[in-house]
Amino acid sequence: MPKITIYSTMLCPYCFMAKRLLTKKGLEFEEIDVGANPGLRDEMTDRADGRHTVPQIFIDDRHVGGCDDLHALDRSGELDTLLAG
Repeated sequence: MPKITIYSTMLCPYCFMAKRLLTKKGLEFEEIDVGANPGLRDEMTDRADGRHTVPQIFIDDRHVGGCDDLHALDRSGELDTLLAG
């Protein structure tokens, strides 16, 4: 199973929706809260090629984007392909 990492903040509704989709699919993920830690937000921004909004989601080392990007991948069936390895 690929490693899923989601950079988020506690009160972000888009983060909640992305985590809900992953949970609904029965997937485990590592959540990194960048709300109170500028160093973690900088790490996220570097990994996400300059994107600074949350959530930023990674499957293994592939940046898949934010909540809308994750849902689009799911609708197209590509998310299941990425998760299959």
